[in-house]
Amino acid sequence: MSSSASEPGAEPTGGLPVVAPQLRALRRRASLTLEAAARAAGLSPAHLSRLETGQRQPSLPMLLALARVYGTTVSELLGETVADRDAVVRAADMEPTGAGGWTYWQAGAPGRGMQALRVHVPYGSQGDIVRVHPGEEWLCVLKGRLRLRLGDAAHQLGPGDSAHFDSLTPHRLAAQDRGGVDLLFVHTLLQSPTAALCLGPITGDTP
Repeated sequence: MSSSASEPGAEPTGGLPVVAPQLRALRRRASLTLEAAARAAGLSPAHLSRLETGQRQPSLPMLLALARVYGTTVSELLGETVADRDAVVRAADMEPTGAGGWTYWQAGAPGRGMQALRVHVPYGSQGDIVRVHPGEEWLCVLKGRLRLRLGDAAHQLGPGDSAHFDSLTPHRLAAQDRGGVDLLFVHTLLQSPTAALCLGPITGDTP
């Protein structure tokens, strides 16, 4: 999939000020050139450079892709350290973060093999983005209705409904209602140098 298909979800900087220096430092720690890292994440070198200098803000899917490439977690990309780990995460300590139109809260301890997030997906946000990446995903609808496409199958999930799937299955998520949808979301990332994360709009019927 072309790099241009991966980049429309990014927004101007402002919501994730710590990400730019972290991206640069983690790329250098992985001994990757800008060109090699961008190619592995499905981005153009120019776009990755803008992310590293804070001129653009990455979407959550971009953070997932870069975390895989650098052999780390979204938590570390956001500047959280292993020393911050705690078994309990209090609601008052969950700071909202905006990325790609979504709002999400870190709902689990950083630096773990599983990443737990509470996510708000607004209506019309990233509904045409297809995701394919190593690992597994589990989600549960807390509020609103979710349109979920898994491969060729379309599903509508309401509050209390959940889905658990291999994330190598092409998938996309969208809010069914104008009020958006709130999700509890858990994912794993299998660290593989040959694995690819493909993101981009697709054509055809929507779920």
